[in-house]
Amino acid sequence: MSWSEAIAMTALTLRVGGVAVALAFLPALGLGHWLARREFRGKALVEAVIALPMLLPPVALGLGLLLLFGRRGPFFPLLHALGVELPFTWWAAALAAALVGFPFLVRACEQAFAEVEPRFEQLARSLGYTRPATFLRVTLPLARRGVLYGTLLAFTRGLGEFGATAVVAGIQPGRTETLALGIWSRIELGDDSGALVLCLASFALALAATTLAEGWLRRAPHPKAKAPS
Repeated sequence: MSWSEAIAMTALTLRVGGVAVALAFLPALGLGHWLARREFRGKALVEAVIALPMLLPPVALGLGLLLLFGRRGPFFPLLHALGVELPFTWWAAALAAALVGFPFLVRACEQAFAEVEPRFEQLARSLGYTRPATFLRVTLPLARRGVLYGTLLAFTRGLGEFGATAVVAGIQPGRTETLALGIWSRIELGDDSGALVLCLASFALALAATTLAEGWLRRAPHPKAKAPS
């Protein structure tokens, strides 16, 4: 295995992880805030359903995505009409990574928003702020540390995704072969040295992401609540 191949796989892995977080971020943010602020019958069931991607075999998740977006899936006519080809592309890998990272991000956001005192939101509303403005200017800044932590978890989970990606995107060198898929394919080919290089690259990415985030969290002061002006 050449260094250019390793660099290409690393770049693809970063792209897949970044797009996965981008796909999951807004839905997870909204769902996390909703769960933190609402109590209703069946909430435990909703949270259990959200957590399923963490508990199910990743291969089963990949098969589910393939059944939904493949040629016989219910979403294929819409994708075909839009000229979008999803299965067996790096976009499919990003979708798989977003799915497996989604529960981590939702849970972290829910806990972060639950720690924000509702009275600060109520004060902002009493001063004439709309719900979106209250969320953006009061709630989100107070919860940003937890949201960042969840984003980090989702990103690093996407970096190591293998099972779902292998099913819905396949192992295509130069197209969908992320570091995790590359490690597996090198082991299958008996290229232990190549697999070790890719393992080291994966370790370096995870360590760099964690170190940067932890450093930011340590430097950033805890946000202090104050009345909106």
